[in-house]
Amino acid sequence: MLKALQIQELVKGGEGYNVDFKRTVPSKVKEISDEVASFANAAGSYVLIGVDNDNRIIGAEIDNNKRSAIQDTIGEIFPALKCEFYLVDVEGKQVWVIDVPSGKDKPYITGDVIYVREGANCQKLRSAEEMWAFFAEFAKIFYDAIPCRWLDIDKDVEPHNFQIFMEMANLSHTLPLRRLFESLELLTEEGIAKNVTALFFGREPEHKFPHAIIRCLRFKGFDKVHIIDDKTFGGLLYQQYLNALSWIESKLEVEYIIKGTGPREEIWEIPLDVFKESIRNAICHRDLYEEGGTIMMEVYDDRVETSNPGGLLPVVAAEFGHKSMSRNPLIFGLFTRMQVVEKVWSGIPRMRGLMKEAGLPEPKFDTQGFFTVTFTQRVKTNSSTDGTLNGTEQLVFDCIKATLGTLIQQTNKSVRTIRRIVKRLIDCEIIEYKGSKKTGDYYILNSYND
Repeated sequence: MLKALQIQELVKGGEGYNVDFKRTVPSKVKEISDEVASFANAAGSYVLIGVDNDNRIIGAEIDNNKRSAIQDTIGEIFPALKCEFYLVDVEGKQVWVIDVPSGKDKPYITGDVIYVREGANCQKLRSAEEMWAFFAEFAKIFYDAIPCRWLDIDKDVEPHNFQIFMEMANLSHTLPLRRLFESLELLTEEGIAKNVTALFFGREPEHKFPHAIIRCLRFKGFDKVHIIDDKTFGGLLYQQYLNALSWIESKLEVEYIIKGTGPREEIWEIPLDVFKESIRNAICHRDLYEEGGTIMMEVYDDRVETSNPGGLLPVVAAEFGHKSMSRNPLIFGLFTRMQVVEKVWSGIPRMRGLMKEAGLPEPKFDTQGFFTVTFTQRVKTNSSTDGTLNGTEQLVFDCIKATLGTLIQQTNKSVRTIRRIVKRLIDCEIIEYKGSKKTGDYYILNSYND
């Protein structure tokens, strides 16, 4: 409890991070609970009623109705916050003190809003990024740690999904499900499943988390005008990772180099391993509070872009590529246990190294709003003008008179891919088809014939 002398010293110092003055009880009494919550979300301190903005003690009379109104508005703060509210006589004048502790259960919310102290002001957190920075500072309320009250682990956990995790994490299958979830911090102290439990092990989590998906787009050309393929992958996070990786693999060209009798070497136009890193990073670091945003994979003729909601936090931006702070530490931890993620902050250096080894430009990073990684492909010459073919196209050209089975065997490509390549050879006026559908055949044009 403050003494009169202490109040005088506070008043001399003026309003600031640890004290707020009010002439009287405001007409909108909720202003008081906003101030109280902002102090509780900081280091705590005092609201003094009966002090004006000129740092003068003027006194204030508060009747029982106003006292009740103040106590009621403070009582609406969530989680519950215990504050002392008392009267001190200072120089013969009444100063009312609300003594606010630094809360142990941050963040404290009033009217569905989070308020924090910025100097002498009470400020509302408006953006998802501001909220994330606040949560990160106090290590509180990560989205993946929020209680998921609708999930019943005995009914809604898919056994097959759980078994895959157990095998990849090298965990004993004899351990009871609930006990394992407890050891992995997938349940609250009350035994309620967390969001991460549903996202990793639940049945069809996209029904409850419609934004927790990956959308994959292939554009024709170099801009977002003509979409030629559009796939959306929901489901469990690990399955999303596998599906997105498989999709991008189907969109990239690969050359095969065979040296002697040894195994053939695959040379992808962009190393597949960079996408393993970028997709994992996107899943672990996306801002799930941003319900209007999803992970995007966009393939153009000259590049591939992977993006996820949520830019870099200031603490990470200052040491980008060397320091990491996951927005979803529980998700990150499960991927680590599955040995899908190697270690903290390894993704950025590894992507840079892989692109350099492949003789490609380093990935470009845009960290504003969305976190976007751009991978640039090798410059391709136009086959229609200079007759240059990539490795797979040349192989198809050399085998064009062979049977379909031989083509598939030699190229290791699907029927669909073979047809796409054949079409391109036709479009480039390298080959042509003559005759009927049943009896016709492909012919190499004279300019390309040996």
